[in-house]
Amino acid sequence: MKRGRESGGALDELFGALSDPTRRSLMQRLVQSGPATATVLSAGAPLSRQAIVKHLQALVDAGLATPERHGREVRYVATPAPLADAVAWLIETSPQWDRRIDRLRKIAQERTSADLSMR
Repeated sequence: MKRGRESGGALDELFGALSDPTRRSLMQRLVQSGPATATVLSAGAPLSRQAIVKHLQALVDAGLATPERHGREVRYVATPAPLADAVAWLIETSPQWDRRIDRLRKIAQERTSADLSMR
């Protein structure tokens, strides 16, 4: 990972990498099918091998994949461990969002009740 966790950079990079459907699909394929080369991953894809390599590099930069050289081939291996940081962040921030949603729900209900009483 390029940036430290303390600045939120690692999570930013992780969520940024996973925000793209192509990268999520590549990550899912690596997790389900195991290590693969960019050539294998690009077979049947609507993107060029070079585009797949760029997406794989984003996964590598986020710590979600590791390139392993085997002779002339580079195989990408899923490293889903950084997802634990994302899950921890979601669990940590979930109560804050729940409170905000509850406040919004209460405001909406109060306004709806006030609108109905004015009729």
